[in-house]
Amino acid sequence: FRQFSKLALSCGKLMHAKNGPDCSMLELSGWDTHQQQASRLQRKFTQLDQGIASLKEGLADDWKNTVVIIATEFGRTVAQNGTGGTDHGTASTLFLTGGAVEGGKVEGVWPGLSKDKLYEGRDLAATSDTRQWIAAVLKQHWHLSNSDIANIFPDVRVMNKRIIKT
Repeated sequence: FRQFSKLALSCGKLMHAKNGPDCSMLELSGWDTHQQQASRLQRKFTQLDQGIASLKEGLADDWKNTVVIIATEFGRTVAQNGTGGTDHGTASTLFLTGGAVEGGKVEGVWPGLSKDKLYEGRDLAATSDTRQWIAAVLKQHWHLSNSDIANIFPDVRVMNKRIIKT
C-alpha cells in the first residue's frame, strides 16, 4: 500500500533535482472494481491521495509549477452489478491538480445520471475527449504551439478553457 507513496516521493525528488526530468508518469493499478467496489475504492482513493501528497513533498517548491493529470483508460457503468461493483463502461472523468492548476472547479459538461441521459441506458455519456483537456494543459503549461499539439494529438481540438494559472 505504501509502495505508491514511496514511488511518488522518489519521483518528486528526481524531478526536483537539478537537471531532473520535466515530465514523468506513474501508474496505480487496481481500479478495475467488478465486485465490492465501495471498500476497494476507499482504499484506492486513499492510496492515490497519499501518493499525491508524497509527490508534492518530493517536489518541494517546484509543486507551484506542477500539473498532475489523473486519468483512466476506461469508464464504468453507472449502476452496480450483482456483486457490488461496476462493469466496464464508456465515459469517465479526468482530474487535474498541482500548484500550477487553476483549480477549485468542475469543468466540462455534466449530463447527469438519469436513465434518459445515460449512453445506451447504462453508461455515463461522454461529453469531451480526454485528449482535448490534456492538449490544453500542454499548450498552456508548456506553451506549445498548435502545430506542436497537432503532432502529439492529430485531429484533436484543444479545449478552450483556462486550466493553468497565469
